[in-house]
Amino acid sequence: VQLVESGGGLVQPGGSLRLSCVASGFTVSRYVMRWYRRTPGKEREWVAGITPVGGFTNYHDSVKGRFTISRDSAENTLYLQMNSLKPEDTAVYYCNAQVHSTTYWGQGTQVTVSS
Repeated sequence: VQLVESGGGLVQPGGSLRLSCVASGFTVSRYVMRWYRRTPGKEREWVAGITPVGGFTNYHDSVKGRFTISRDSAENTLYLQMNSLKPEDTAVYYCNAQVHSTTYWGQGTQVTVSS
């Protein structure tokens, strides 16, 4: 199992980014997939999740209405569309999968929101 994130970068407040997490070794649509983020000195924080059946989504209150989690079965990829970005969204973002009771993490991608 491998997860590889990309799409991070530097963006001005109010801007948008789309993060990608390409999965290999399992099918993303068959397992719970989540995005987390971590800022220096803080614990890793859950951001959003999507269920395998039905594709139901849920979000941390701080990103509701601004972020959208989705997946593409053909590409076996998880996405996080981030709009109306704020400086407090600055963090390293990680995708997460629980496959057969084992938790997997990607290497992370840095998102910096600054003017």
